[in-house]
Amino acid sequence: MTSAIEHFSNRLRFETDVSDVHHDLESGTPGLVVVDSRSTESWDQGRIPGAIHLPTRDIASRAASLVPPGSAVVTYCWGPGCNGATRAALEFAKLGYPVKEMIGGFEYWAREGFPIDTADGRSSRPVDDLTAPATVACGC
Repeated sequence: MTSAIEHFSNRLRFETDVSDVHHDLESGTPGLVVVDSRSTESWDQGRIPGAIHLPTRDIASRAASLVPPGSAVVTYCWGPGCNGATRAALEFAKLGYPVKEMIGGFEYWAREGFPIDTADGRSSRPVDDLTAPATVACGC
């Protein structure tokens, strides 16, 4: 029983979801830095408003100049089929930052209808009813 409690407690300590990140960004949670760890080509396709672009391969050399010490870092990559956000979170953890991985990644951010930025401006996609409830909150 203790193993299960430890496992799920750790998941909540080190993972967050797109709805919680959206809420934290909207409410202006102090010290939050959202990091897009994808390639430049992927970043150009769309990104979370306010995120900084820092590909995983550059975290060790550039994080200190872009992310203030002690910031609560949230990493994301493409989606649940990609472990790029996990690798990026590991790099931030190695540097001593408190960090969480955003499960669902950019894919679920967009599918839940949250805003995305591109060179053409801000937009959002229709909510995918398989990823987000028709009501205001899912109740979980």
